Amino acid sequence: MPRRHIRVTGAPEAPLRAALTALRTEIGVPGSFPPEVLAEAERAAKAPALPPSDATDIPFFTLDPRTSTDLDQAMHLSRQGTGYRVRYAIADVAAFVVPSGALDQEAQRRVITLYFPDGKVPLHPELLSEGAASLLPDQDRPAVLWTVDLDGDGRTLAVDVRRALVRSRAKLDYAGVQKQIDEGTAEESPALLKTIGELRERLEVERGGISLNVPEQEIVERDHAYELAYRAPLPAGGWNSQISLLTGMAAADLMLAAGTGILRTLPAAPDGAVGRLRRTAHALHIEWPHHVSYAELVRSLDPHRPNHAAFLQECTTLLRGAGYTVFRDGTLPDITTHSAVAAPYAHCTAPLRRLADRHTSEICLAAAAGRPIPEWVLMVLDALPARMAEGTRRAGTVERACVDLVEAALLKDRVGEVFDGWVVEVEEHQPALGAVQLESPAIIGRIGGTDALPLGERIRVRLTQADPEGPKVRFEPA
Repeated sequence: MPRRHIRVTGAPEAPLRAALTALRTEIGVPGSFPPEVLAEAERAAKAPALPPSDATDIPFFTLDPRTSTDLDQAMHLSRQGTGYRVRYAIADVAAFVVPSGALDQEAQRRVITLYFPDGKVPLHPELLSEGAASLLPDQDRPAVLWTVDLDGDGRTLAVDVRRALVRSRAKLDYAGVQKQIDEGTAEESPALLKTIGELRERLEVERGGISLNVPEQEIVERDHAYELAYRAPLPAGGWNSQISLLTGMAAADLMLAAGTGILRTLPAAPDGAVGRLRRTAHALHIEWPHHVSYAELVRSLDPHRPNHAAFLQECTTLLRGAGYTVFRDGTLPDITTHSAVAAPYAHCTAPLRRLADRHTSEICLAAAAGRPIPEWVLMVLDALPARMAEGTRRAGTVERACVDLVEAALLKDRVGEVFDGWVVEVEEHQPALGAVQLESPAIIGRIGGTDALPLGERIRVRLTQADPEGPKVRFEPA
């Protein structure tokens, strides 16, 4: 599921880049890896546990942003009778990480890769995550290989998962694949990404699921000032996400059938959160008739339009209630579904960047083979939800702090100016405090005054503070 994507350009010594560096220290994100972790990573990179099956004859390809080198997934798509076969290879991190070893203990501490607008803090040492464990082209790699057969409508017919050695033949990027597909020059496997992706998108609509095509926010420095731009995602990115969702749904079904596992769950959004989004839509001049559902509205948005792009960014707030739910010995939890997926779902496709995925893979491998789940997985299973929740909270703190920083940099030379906006949030016990959505630039900031704020109404506000090094952006009624 998506997060907010923010990218900052500019020299390392630029004020915003310097402030982002300071933010890492302020939040207390993990620093460099301890020597014993790096030493274990080096040994593992030279001698991983290799799988018994060989699938290096299958011409897999990876599809990621152009500069990415931590490649979790590779795929091969083909026709199978009147339907399709999806082969999805996931980096086998367990081939490198010994349970309870230094690498494992450090991963349990870090939990998740943290993304900043100017870089990342990885879950595993780059020697593995961007080297020996990454599904880089023309390299034999241990993988967890999913094979999912679909019918002509894209519905799942059969699922198999096993360990195998794989070799990616090509490192593709979204723009390149989109161009090839649009021009009709793509080879059969990448060309089928559109066919299968669109079939799965139709099934998503049918079951009531929602995919957010969240644009990337880009902050560009020009003449010592910052400008905000949105980079809309390409359709190929959405089709690629559908392959990942397909695999996550297959993993959830396998674990539910086996009676033990860990799901990614999300209850339906509370009315208050949806109401806040309605006020944000109003502020951004987006029509949302009351008879139109949230899912229908999201599907109608055009991420190329700045106000729609800004609204899609705010839609990610409805995903903040997602969590991890463990179940054992056939006793299923009260909630087994993820409301945005509209089906049971599990995280299993990003083990280089997310701790839980390695454990999900082990449970699914055992379930598919009819073998007992490894003891090392069962020993940590009950602790995983809390650990993942803490890692997710840390990632959320990083994201919110980065958004505050970027917005402060964007407005730092406009203190004292008056803007048009809409009040989208009022604090229950302090009605003079809340949040305002500006019309332009399309950002949300905190607002405070002496009188109660008019929730959902238009308001003119004065910017009183925009300090990347202070309490960030603040407004008052003008």
